[in-house]
Amino acid sequence: MIYDVQIEGRQFRVELVRQDGRLLCRLDGHREIALDAIFPERDILSLLVEGHSFEIKREFAGSELHLVLAEERFRAEVRDPRSFRGRRAAAGTQDGPRKLIAPMPGKVVRVLAAKNSTVDAGQGILVVEAMKMQNELKSPKAGVVQKILVAEGAAVNAGDVLAIVD
Repeated sequence: MIYDVQIEGRQFRVELVRQDGRLLCRLDGHREIALDAIFPERDILSLLVEGHSFEIKREFAGSELHLVLAEERFRAEVRDPRSFRGRRAAAGTQDGPRKLIAPMPGKVVRVLAAKNSTVDAGQGILVVEAMKMQNELKSPKAGVVQKILVAEGAAVNAGDVLAIVD
């Protein structure tokens, strides 16, 4: 499972993999942490990380999510980049450059928009083939393609940044 997590304005990519009855948590694609997690009550997560125990409470203030650790409260946002709702919510919440991220591992079979080209929101930028299915990856916003970070034929992993639109 991969999640985009924003805590107090800082972005993290969190990947969780179940391994030998435990969770392996990979932060931003490189730092790995082994942990145990349980939900003893609704909206409470108990974590055991490298011998240290943490209790995290989830609270909502209107539409805002807050995580409470000890007595500190943090504003948080958690999105599953593979979910339609998560991609749609992210599309309208950010000004400035937006990253086009690979939703699954595959191979780039076509580049539809060149660097410095103007694109509309929802316009195709790349085509990625995964499991013999071609998936058109679309611009998250109207703007100009700043960078295309992959070439046709390139293998990509889920979560890789493929292009940037500003």
